[in-house]
Amino acid sequence: MALADEVAALCLERWKRLPRRGKPEAGREWTLLAAVLQVTRTANTVKKEVVSLGTGTKCIGRTAMSPRGDVLNDSHAEVIARRGCIRYLLQELNRAVRGEENSVFTPADQRGRWRLRPGVSFLFFTSHTPCGDASIIPMIDSQSQPCPPVTSTESHKATDGRGHLKRGAEAPTEAAHVKRTRPQVQKAARQDRGDPEPSLLSNPPKSEDPFQSPAAATQGPSDGLAPPPRVPDIHRTGAKCVLGSPADPLSPGAGYHSTGVLRLKPGRGEPTRSLSCSDKVARWGVLGFQGALLSHYLQEALYFSTVVVGQCPYSQEVMQRALVTRCSHVSDLPAGFSVSPPELLRSSLEFPFSQAQTRLRHQAGQGRVSPCGAAVSWCKVTEGPLDVTANGYKHGVTKKSLDTAAARSLLCKVTLFHSFLSVVAATDPEALPDSLRGAELKSYWDFKQASRAYQQAWKRLRSQAFPLWPRCDRSLLLFC
Repeated sequence: MALADEVAALCLERWKRLPRRGKPEAGREWTLLAAVLQVTRTANTVKKEVVSLGTGTKCIGRTAMSPRGDVLNDSHAEVIARRGCIRYLLQELNRAVRGEENSVFTPADQRGRWRLRPGVSFLFFTSHTPCGDASIIPMIDSQSQPCPPVTSTESHKATDGRGHLKRGAEAPTEAAHVKRTRPQVQKAARQDRGDPEPSLLSNPPKSEDPFQSPAAATQGPSDGLAPPPRVPDIHRTGAKCVLGSPADPLSPGAGYHSTGVLRLKPGRGEPTRSLSCSDKVARWGVLGFQGALLSHYLQEALYFSTVVVGQCPYSQEVMQRALVTRCSHVSDLPAGFSVSPPELLRSSLEFPFSQAQTRLRHQAGQGRVSPCGAAVSWCKVTEGPLDVTANGYKHGVTKKSLDTAAARSLLCKVTLFHSFLSVVAATDPEALPDSLRGAELKSYWDFKQASRAYQQAWKRLRSQAFPLWPRCDRSLLLFC
């Protein structure tokens, strides 16, 4: 707990120091926070430092994805934090190939390859359990949970005309000015979030159900003096099962979801192509979080030694299932890759802009509580450390400039690709890694496919653990 709280405190302090731009409105908007911390150990010291931080809860729909790679598809906090860390690592690699000192990388054994300096490792923090499988958590008594349930999201056919998914606060409502009772307000809030109605039955199963509360198990038939017992339930996720996997049964209570399956993030409108954060974090535990491009230069994949979750509904068993167990049997990986499960820790510190805290601080006249539409990225780079986006583009850009470089997020594929090409250009031709020699590589797709060890590892992971992982449309990756 001490390490978990120390990590959470460093992330929350880094968040406080960021400027106001893109942050939620207190008491009305909520968001999620994630971060990557670099740990540097020497003989006498251990230094922990946030190198990337991200907030966000949104994804764009399928039709809004760009073949130019200039739109940020997935703006969930975990993805923002990881992409910001890629920016930081590209900067450090650029310094290394130029011969500058104090980079986190040092030359490895193979020609043109690098590895982390001795004593350097990385931790991952998220203020909430990752969406998808890790958020399907047994719930004994919803009233005693530290946060409200993470529940399923109904698809609302609401977009803004450009294929961007509307925020909940933008959806039209009927009888907006009619005064409602407290139960009606609570029901409307659930509908705004796309939550299902709570599972309540007057005659729950008696049995040995492990999710049933002791009170429910011992209480006799209703005599009119006590309320009916609650059916055992779970915190729910809005992420939808991928095509071909077992569908959610949608049964009342604990049988609502299938578990252990790949899921796509939900959207208010058309579907997305973004896999849940649970699935992505699980994949990082085998392929590393560095991605295909950086794998050209790295002799070993980079793994998070620890994942820390802030105060929220939590189950160690569920986290283990979602992030570790699904990939634990993967074998025959190429050199430099391994099944590297992180240590899973829980902090007692809660993010002040969580959904639960925002509802507690909400005041009359503020409008309904809704997720913040902006995503904030900060990373430890010398140029442009702060990047604020909305709907996949830089926050505040005009419609006229959407197709220009000025509208691009610093985290979008094409921008990160150009940063990688800058590393290649700065590398002495005699010091290029073998995977970048000889072949004519032009597009983003070409460079990713040329990272042969990474692609081989991904093939092993896909065939042994995630055969239903949707394949990306190649036409969206041919940009230069």
